[in-house]
Amino acid sequence: MKKVNSATLQTIEAKCVEVEASFTNGLPSFTIVGLASNIIQEAKDRVKSALLSNEYKFPAKKITINLSPSEIQKSGTHFDLPIALLIALYETKAIFDDFFILGELSLDGKIKDSSHIFAIVLSLVKQNLLKNILVCKESAKKLANIPNINIYSVDTLSEAIEFFTFNNKEEKLFKITNLPYKKLTILKKDYFYMNKYENDFKEIKGQYYAIQAALIAAAGNHNILFEGSAGCGKSMISKRLSYIMPPMSLNEILEKAKLQALEYKPIEFNPIRVFRNPHHTATKSSIFGGGSGNSAKIGEIALSNGGVLFFDELPHFSKNTLEALREPLEDYKILISRVNNKIEYETKFLFIGAMNPCPCGNLLSTTKECRCNDIEIQRYKNKLSEPLLDRIDLYVTMLEANLKDKAIYSSKVLHEKVINAFCMQMRRGQKDLNGKLSDKDIKKFITLDDKCEELLHTASKNYALSFRSINKVIKVARTIADLEEQEQITTSSILTALSYRKR
Repeated sequence: MKKVNSATLQTIEAKCVEVEASFTNGLPSFTIVGLASNIIQEAKDRVKSALLSNEYKFPAKKITINLSPSEIQKSGTHFDLPIALLIALYETKAIFDDFFILGELSLDGKIKDSSHIFAIVLSLVKQNLLKNILVCKESAKKLANIPNINIYSVDTLSEAIEFFTFNNKEEKLFKITNLPYKKLTILKKDYFYMNKYENDFKEIKGQYYAIQAALIAAAGNHNILFEGSAGCGKSMISKRLSYIMPPMSLNEILEKAKLQALEYKPIEFNPIRVFRNPHHTATKSSIFGGGSGNSAKIGEIALSNGGVLFFDELPHFSKNTLEALREPLEDYKILISRVNNKIEYETKFLFIGAMNPCPCGNLLSTTKECRCNDIEIQRYKNKLSEPLLDRIDLYVTMLEANLKDKAIYSSKVLHEKVINAFCMQMRRGQKDLNGKLSDKDIKKFITLDDKCEELLHTASKNYALSFRSINKVIKVARTIADLEEQEQITTSSILTALSYRKR
């Protein structure tokens, strides 16, 4: 009996799978056991056709392929190649050693990439379970960005068979690539960024106060809520934030690519953070993730991890959706529980909300008349509960733009400020940006002098601030000080942070 290492994906994490092959006398048959999905069962026809097309005889024996461990569900077309190799080499002394083998077969024996391969390999590397891997060249190009692994590539089933028959492994070793982006090295760790701004802040006229708030939000990963009349620039500012956010580590870039692969999207290895903006009619399951059994799907909340989650027309989202936001905004993780499956996702995203001041949108307008009565306005605003608003770091009221207003900042200028603030945060030894620091990290990395402490105490009394609100004020003040390149938080930073609290 021969064995080959492979793996399967369970939601977003990979599990090792041993592909075993048994050849016994009896009526010729081909069986795959071990909780194999229909996709894997279809591999039997692909494997037969690929072997016969490459002049390899299909053994006239009772062939049993077992996917171990048998108690977990397996899925994916990448099991084609290991199954085909076990059958083609069953009479040889080929040793597969510690190689993991992944690849989908076409009917003529060509090896193809599949959507799960990148996510599987990245997960196995993080678990220190994988060192050597054999894949097709298309997969190898994507995997070349993952460090600390040896990638061997082949194009066809015949080449894969020769790879394990003859000693030509070094010839098939794929070269690891380096990311072609600007790089910062802080405390021996590399971070990448690029000066590419498809949407630029120089297109926004006026709105100085809102742009300053957006700058603070980007530099410290702080949640922000824009309120203003229709057309005042809420969405324009929000859609430009992802381009000025802090540099990304290699792990963050790979995690972003992994989530793109899971969503069946083209993988991009660039240091521009993801921007997700679900429509307000989206279901709760599509936003938070859902499904039954082992088919729980990833939602917008998890897909936006490390990037931006933008809810336009915030009060129009369902009450259940808005209240369910409270946990991921506070704990920076979400647990999807089903009878047969539980999966936890990280949710360290920058949340942006945008809303009108009233149902018709004209309450703050100086040129249009508001058509709403007091009851309608109150009902509209009551859709956002106090516990949810308490989790917003920055609250910004935007007035209508004036035709005489001019552009204040470009994205390049704002991005440079964010990068400088990011460097100060990382040099302090922080693993997270200011906005996502835990209570323990706040005490470790943020210190206040007596004047700041007294000012916070007075503000908490006058404005009835909760402990959560006080911590958010401290974190915002720390980001403001970082943007001003100040080592210590001043009373001015505290006052500015307090000015952004919702009253």
